[in-house]
Amino acid sequence: LTDDGFESQFGTNHLGHFALTGHLLDCLKQTPDSRVVTVSSLAHKVGHMNFRNLQFEDGKGYTSIMAYARSKLANLLFAYELQRRFIQHQIKCISVAAHPGTSKTQLGRHIEDALFFKVFNSVLEKIVQDADSGALPQLRAAVDPDIRAGGFYGPSDWFQTRGLPVYVESSWSSKSIKDAKQLWDVSEELTGVTFKF
Repeated sequence: LTDDGFESQFGTNHLGHFALTGHLLDCLKQTPDSRVVTVSSLAHKVGHMNFRNLQFEDGKGYTSIMAYARSKLANLLFAYELQRRFIQHQIKCISVAAHPGTSKTQLGRHIEDALFFKVFNSVLEKIVQDADSGALPQLRAAVDPDIRAGGFYGPSDWFQTRGLPVYVESSWSSKSIKDAKQLWDVSEELTGVTFKF
């Protein structure tokens, strides 16, 4: 758990960023064409929102990988909903999301000992890109003047695992307007941060 009592990955990857964006909203509104870049992951594709047990409070179904996947799905739901609200309130800001593909970063240290990774390490080494390459989609989302507002950017090659950054599609569940609105309401309640558009 985080110091605030949230499931650590949901609290860190989603709620913290949600609250930070809410606190920066006045500054964003005063800066035309400012951007909020939300970093998701390919793991969002296996994530599932369960609002009856959002933070695995009863421990049911909890694994660190599923908690991570849910937090990364929450990132996309937030990014897309933020863009819809920018449009609704005629705010000239951009919300965009990106993911690094499979990149060799310190995050991998938590799963290197898993049997799957030991068995398939030689194959994985061929598809994992270095951390600098993994940063490119986030950089494109942040600085490309032709970025698609409300878009999602990731690597171009081998099922979005590596390559140059391009516009990519996210999972159908990341596009649920119902889940996005419910997540927004829950996030405001949990963080105490209300977005004043």
